[in-house]
Amino acid sequence: MQICRDRQAMRDWRLGQGRVALVPTMGALHDGHLALVAAARAWLETQGGGRVVTSIFVNPTQFGPNEDLATYPRDEENDLALLRKAGCDAVFLPTVADIYRPGAQTVVEVTGLSRMLMGRLRPGHFRGVATVVTKLFNIVQPHAAAFGEKDYQQLAVIRRMVADLDVPVQILPVPTVREADGLAMSSRNRRLSPAQRAAAPVLARALDRAARMVAEGAGLAAIRAELRRMIRAEPLAEIRSIDIRDADDLSRIASIQRPVAILLAVRFGDVLLIDQRVAHPKG
Repeated sequence: MQICRDRQAMRDWRLGQGRVALVPTMGALHDGHLALVAAARAWLETQGGGRVVTSIFVNPTQFGPNEDLATYPRDEENDLALLRKAGCDAVFLPTVADIYRPGAQTVVEVTGLSRMLMGRLRPGHFRGVATVVTKLFNIVQPHAAAFGEKDYQQLAVIRRMVADLDVPVQILPVPTVREADGLAMSSRNRRLSPAQRAAAPVLARALDRAARMVAEGAGLAAIRAELRRMIRAEPLAEIRSIDIRDADDLSRIASIQRPVAILLAVRFGDVLLIDQRVAHPKG
C-alpha cells in the first residue's frame, strides 16, 4: 500500500495507474468506511480492475468556529492497518498547508442544497465539503468516488456539484453501516459517554418507526410528531432538526407521493449525530 503525504507524491503515484476509485474520509476509520472501500473495489471489478485510493484529511473548512475540529478523533496508525487489511492500494494523507495554499480565494458551493437543512445548522459546512472534494478529485483524478448514504445531504451536494460542473467522476452511494443495536457507525461515536452511547440508538428506532408509517400511508404531520415523541422520550437526546424531504433533490414536500428522505440531527452532550432513512410510500 502506497502512502502519499503530499499532493505531488499523490500525483506522481497516480501516473500510469489506470482506473482509480477514491474513498474520501476524515480518518478514525470504522466498518462504515471499510464498506466504502469494498464498494469502490467492487465497482472497479465491474470495469475490468483498477486501484482504490483512500484519502484521510480532517478538513478544517467544513468545521464551524464552535465545532469539534480540535477534538475530532485521529488514529493514523490504526487507520493504515485497517486499510492494508482491506486491500487499499494507496492512501493520500495531505497536510492542511498542502491542501490550502496561503492566500487561496477560490471556493466551490452548491448554493441551494448547501444552505438548507444541516446547512442552516452549520453555515459554510457544505461549502467546505464541496471545495475539498473538488480539490481531491483534481489531485487524485479518480474515475469514481464512494460516499456513504448516512451523510445524505452531503451525498446530494456532491452529486449536484459533479453534475453542474461536468466533473468526470461517477459517484457511488453506499448504504449506511450500523452497529448491532442500530446506531449508524460514525467516527463521532467514540466521543459519546457510555450513557450517551446507550441512548443514541433511539435515532435508528425512530427512523424505523417513521419508515413504517410512510409505508402505511401516514401523513407528514403525524410522522414528524412521532419522531419528536420518540426522541424526546430519551432525556440525553437534544433534537436539532427533523426533516422529511423528497429523496431525489431534498426539496420540500406537501405530502408523500414519492420516496422521501427522513433526516435527523440530534445532539448528545457536545456530540452531534446525524442519521437518515429513505422511505417508500405504499404502492
